[in-house]
Amino acid sequence: MPVERSSAGDPARTLELLWRVPADAPRRGPRQRLSIDAVVDVAIGLADAEGLEAPTMRRVAQGLGVAPMTLYTYVPGKAELLDLMLDAVYARMPRTDTSGRPWRERLTAVAEENRALFEAHPWAASVATGRPPLGPGLMAKYEHELSALEGCGLDDVERDDALTYLLDFVRAHARSAAEARDARRDSAMDDAQWWAAGAPLLAQVLDPAAYPTATRVGTAAGTAHGSAHNPEHAYTFGLARALDGLAALVERRGGGSAGSLL
Repeated sequence: MPVERSSAGDPARTLELLWRVPADAPRRGPRQRLSIDAVVDVAIGLADAEGLEAPTMRRVAQGLGVAPMTLYTYVPGKAELLDLMLDAVYARMPRTDTSGRPWRERLTAVAEENRALFEAHPWAASVATGRPPLGPGLMAKYEHELSALEGCGLDDVERDDALTYLLDFVRAHARSAAEARDARRDSAMDDAQWWAAGAPLLAQVLDPAAYPTATRVGTAAGTAHGSAHNPEHAYTFGLARALDGLAALVERRGGGSAGSLL
């Protein structure tokens, strides 16, 4: 399956659009009656409702009540549109004021903000952002999130690394949670129903003596979580372990005294 990537369009034109820089060449023809923001809002709505395949240039144009060719006078193509969509949802993220709170609480708030973003816009977690859209929304998000690492004793590279490490965990969790939702939707069964459907045959073919550790641990985890995988538990457990890992670095740098509690 092809992977959607940010910054796949023309770099200069994309930056002009992100920062709303007027094109150098004067535009001929009728005055534009739409705005880039209107185009982006329709695209985001389609992606939220139907996934990232939905906001084609034709579908977005239909949503705006214009001909597809009209849309190209606002946005060159799907690649640039995707960057505009990402930057818009970044700009609209709530930003918690965690000043004066321990660093673990500050980073927990950052994680929660990104988790909420991906719950509201699941498609955003599926976009590869190795080349991020460097628009005002992303820059405001980055500035805010870096502030959560103030006072931790990290140098600039380590601060960026620590933030990337945390956000990669949240993104991976968001993808896993989306996969779980998709499985329930596509199978029309919840996890308990799915396991019940396969239990009789599994009891015939699986010898617990051949896989004693896997059987014992799998049964214990399944009983505890009600399934082989519980996204909520996985997030809580994983976030605590991610922060524990960062704590080792912070303490080595002499910043651990600012707050050791989660």
